[in-house]
Amino acid sequence: MPKLYSAKEIIKSLRKAGFEIVSQKGSHIKLRGVKAGKLQTVIVPNHKEIAKGTLSSILNQANLTKNELEEYL
Repeated sequence: MPKLYSAKEIIKSLRKAGFEIVSQKGSHIKLRGVKAGKLQTVIVPNHKEIAKGTLSSILNQANLTKNELEEYL
């Protein structure tokens, strides 16, 4: 079974990757950062466990690979 990450872990990694928290609406946290010369916006649901598909979407939005995310953990 693949490891599930919490929103707290993902946000911590994204902040180390250069993203900053911009706002929060309900349980969704919005982060922005510049990656590969482009402004990227990432929405992370504030849950204890992030589903595999949601994690894939977050990585896609952030223009990161799973290995890059794990390096920042």
